[in-house]
Amino acid sequence: MSRTSDRVLRRQRRRRGMRKRIFGTPDRPRLSIYRSLRYLYAQVIDDVAGRTIAAASSRDAEFKGESTGDIKAAKTVGTLLAQRAGQAGVKQVQFDRNGLRYHGRVKALADAAREGGLQF
Repeated sequence: MSRTSDRVLRRQRRRRGMRKRIFGTPDRPRLSIYRSLRYLYAQVIDDVAGRTIAAASSRDAEFKGESTGDIKAAKTVGTLLAQRAGQAGVKQVQFDRNGLRYHGRVKALADAAREGGLQF
């Protein structure tokens, strides 16, 4: 096996372990993030109803002409998500980092969402 596939398998194992404990309810939905090399995506999900309450990504219209894959973009996505979740009436969430390390862009998004008013 190559190094990349080992890394992917380790992340999938971490993700499965975390998802055993994290489940979004209507009172406290799950804040799930996905990080690609180029973009960053975040959603607030109610797992009971199976629907997305609020979402933001670095592919949104607010990013025209800006960088989409750096820490500055992650902060903007976190702020946008906090605003949209607040408009939907969400104050508390459970943070699902999808097996990613709490470091860099993931940490920047989480900190910006906290500053925007989300509690987790």
